[in-house]
Amino acid sequence: MSKSKRFQILNNRPVNRDGFIAEWPEAGFIAMHSPYDPKPSIKVVDGTITEIDGITRENFDFIDRFIADYTINASLVHFMDIPSVEIARKLTDINIARKEIIEIVSGITPAKITEVMNHLNVVEMMMAMQKMRARSIPATQAHITNVKDDPVQIAADSAEGALRGFAEEETTVGVARYAPLNAIALLIGSQVGRPGVLTQCAVEEATELVLGIRGFTTYAETMSVYGTEPVFVDGDDTPYSKAFLASAYASRGLKTRFTSGTGSEALMGAAQSKSMLYLEARCLYVAKGAGSQGIQNGSVSCIGITASVPSGIRAVLAENLIAATLDLEVASSNDQSFSHSDMRRTARTMLQFLPGTDFIFSGYAGEPNYDNLFAGSNFDAEDYDDYNILQRDMMVDGGLRPVSEDEVIRVRQEAGRAVQAVFRYLNLAEITDAQVEAVTYAHGSKDTLARDAAADIAAAESLMRRGLTGLDIVKALSETGYEHIAERVLNMLKQRINGDYMQTSAILDEDYKVVSAISAPNDYQGPGTGYRVGGQRWDEIKNIANVIDREGI
Repeated sequence: MSKSKRFQILNNRPVNRDGFIAEWPEAGFIAMHSPYDPKPSIKVVDGTITEIDGITRENFDFIDRFIADYTINASLVHFMDIPSVEIARKLTDINIARKEIIEIVSGITPAKITEVMNHLNVVEMMMAMQKMRARSIPATQAHITNVKDDPVQIAADSAEGALRGFAEEETTVGVARYAPLNAIALLIGSQVGRPGVLTQCAVEEATELVLGIRGFTTYAETMSVYGTEPVFVDGDDTPYSKAFLASAYASRGLKTRFTSGTGSEALMGAAQSKSMLYLEARCLYVAKGAGSQGIQNGSVSCIGITASVPSGIRAVLAENLIAATLDLEVASSNDQSFSHSDMRRTARTMLQFLPGTDFIFSGYAGEPNYDNLFAGSNFDAEDYDDYNILQRDMMVDGGLRPVSEDEVIRVRQEAGRAVQAVFRYLNLAEITDAQVEAVTYAHGSKDTLARDAAADIAAAESLMRRGLTGLDIVKALSETGYEHIAERVLNMLKQRINGDYMQTSAILDEDYKVVSAISAPNDYQGPGTGYRVGGQRWDEIKNIANVIDREGI
């Protein structure tokens, strides 16, 4: 028991309820610089890579072999001769263009890029991220879930989230058989809030692929990759099976990201004494070699492990930066709560918020965290005003916008009624007027009405058994008085045909035009260049509630 009252107060601060672990390299509890990390090396014989980071080809595991054969450009391995500190300086040098860095990283190994990151502090990494982000304009993604698996609340929350500016929205389920209902509710609700929002339902991969093929979703990002062979095998996967799955999604016109993150191998007890960052570099090289559009990374669901060790939050930023140097779309996590300290969780997010990433959050909770089935986000629906004011304070585009109460009520009600009409037309489970009214004004599922779970599950199974598709949703909306929403959903289905949103870092604007690394590449090279908040967007960010203007004085 502390004798000092000051220490009594400090001991009761929220941050001291967090868990912290001393470095333990042998078990993988070390963020960035394990004494057991390999030294960078590479050898090429007759165009074939025969050694990576001290391991010869006959001793490659399947990750090494995949990286050697599909990721590293054997014709560019001369870049391994550049000292790692010099590559680090190029990353922060405004006179060195992004494309030059990407070419260099195409010819270096996971151990080499890890060594580069070890030369950078967080401010330097943020400088580099501002240059290396693929798309010029940052964006962010929302989680839309609830503990009741209530599709009416899914629709209302997704409509509000889209109105607030989320470019992508992701749901999941507490009960697996609810997935089709949640997917279509998310699809409809998102398009009520703003045309062009991309959606996904994160469930077991075979089901997720079927939902995508049916036209109920437009992207996927839950294909996990790992940095050691035992962990990959434990997940019944290999780099090759993940590449095959990615091609299955892509061939059906679905935008696709992999998922990885520091700490997963330590959490699963097979880190092989390597640092979290080195193992994550291997994951990112697999994602690149598999042809994935991008990566959801930043420790993600393992953030509690990574944040518990020294330099862990720095390692999270480093893994995001490695992904960007590999020319991958970066959805930089921030999507799981990891700390009791509001100060600490905000500081963790600022590392991606300030320089901007393709998706600052790969899951900002568009509901109160008690409803978040992804284990709670670092920011949730109760933080909207704080987030908008942070954008205003720092003149930063964090992807969201202030909205009025009347706007939110309108879109929540319209989304609820549209889903009610579709369910009725398709002879699915009943949605009452009272249920729509409740979700219109609800904060979360504590404020909504109970649903008949058995009827919902039967409806979901019927929907799948009858072979219904996204076109049936369009028809149902069109014939029940929601022609404008039907047109928006149809436009999302059309995107599957032209395939433009499969470009790296692609999002859609309200006119369904693709904003991506191709159509809007990041051209930042120092002051006066790159994307700058201004004009209409700055006016939008400034327009928060409770502002005193000169007319009110």
